[in-house]
Amino acid sequence: MVRPRPLAAAPAAVAERRARRPAPRPPEGTPPRARLAAMAREGLADAVRVARWAEAALPRGGPAARPAAPADGEGTLSEATAARAAGELGLTPAKVRADWDTARLAGLVEVHGGVARPGWRLRAWDRDDSAVLRGWVALFDAWSLVHPGPDELTPAAGAEVIEAVPQLLTLLQLSDGPVPVTQLLDLLEQRVEELRTQRCEIPYGPRTEPAAEPAEDVPLATLLDWALHGLAAVGALTYADGHATLTPLGSWAVWVRLEQICVAAQSPAGNIEQPAEEMLRGCARLRPQSARSEYRAWLAARPVGSAVAELLEAARGEDAMVRSLAFEALRVVGAPAEAEVRAAAEDALLRPYALLWLAEHDGTDPEDAPLVLSRQEATWLWVDTAAAVADHGEAPLLVRHLEAAVQPTVPALLADVRAVGHPRTVQVLVALAAAHPDPALAKAVRRAAFQVHTGGA
Repeated sequence: MVRPRPLAAAPAAVAERRARRPAPRPPEGTPPRARLAAMAREGLADAVRVARWAEAALPRGGPAARPAAPADGEGTLSEATAARAAGELGLTPAKVRADWDTARLAGLVEVHGGVARPGWRLRAWDRDDSAVLRGWVALFDAWSLVHPGPDELTPAAGAEVIEAVPQLLTLLQLSDGPVPVTQLLDLLEQRVEELRTQRCEIPYGPRTEPAAEPAEDVPLATLLDWALHGLAAVGALTYADGHATLTPLGSWAVWVRLEQICVAAQSPAGNIEQPAEEMLRGCARLRPQSARSEYRAWLAARPVGSAVAELLEAARGEDAMVRSLAFEALRVVGAPAEAEVRAAAEDALLRPYALLWLAEHDGTDPEDAPLVLSRQEATWLWVDTAAAVADHGEAPLLVRHLEAAVQPTVPALLADVRAVGHPRTVQVLVALAAAHPDPALAKAVRRAAFQVHTGGA
């Protein structure tokens, strides 16, 4: 049930663990990923230039940015830094600010409080096409922040258009060519009318005051123009002569989003709406391949950043089984979780799991990944996995778990277990003693449990 992943997994289990859902194919005519990544690199070249300038020119952890609003923690480039960058790069301060904002939206730089630092995508930009495409999709998702809206735009009207845009993009993709703006406007009107009907509420009870005059709406044609210019600004489409056409990148991004919706709809166990811990507990009863499908469905329904944070929060709980499964789900996330997992490696409770995740992420074979752990870390992980088996498994599983230890003998294992200081050590040893059929070994394990309980060496 909870296989000791870091300690000598059987070849069959490794093969099963490597099994993946067959990658769906994008629509015919979509350029290869390498070509798409080249397009994204070209479109984001200016943003990468400013991000790399900031990485090289500013002191590590320096105040390149200050929060625009303490409530949301988003940062804008300071005037002094923008002027300095403009002088050194031969740009205007306004251009530097625009490229900085693009880099921030694409994840090339990350702003935490008042400190800017390179994002993981910038470090992987030249070697990882997936990182490049993820960065471009992040910018694509933020199109409404790239191009300023009309002055009279209200939050409600903006939200309606943003919610309607996926249908407009789907129409553009299905049309596979230029679409007249008049046709897009008809669809936008229908969608906005549906949204307003869905949220229509009739006040209950007598009305004591006359109804306020409704604010004058921004014409939908103006809002459509804003949306199309915003999508054109990120490179998702071209907009000219009264027609809009998806670019290859835009068509691919729409397909990616539709595929994610399909994945979310195919949840095998129905855990999409559950919090991370409940989802992981539900996956404990699934076979590894089915569990991975469930992880994908759960992740597809959430922003990557919040999903990773929620999985790591679940991993910090008391249940070792949930901790192990959380890192299995993080393996499905892949590169976007790297920064958070590296930070988690500083947490003693999560360190062995995080080190294994990072080793595999860097290309180490899963069978060789345990070699990155020190003997103390491997022993901690052995106890943690044994705690999961004791809580959720059967006695024979706990007995077989002895074979997964790095120590060559049981006395050596017990000596290390007593010294490692895992909070579940006593419970694990007591359960192992009760389960083991060898009376002499069980007696030695009980003695070790008593020594740990009484504070002995």
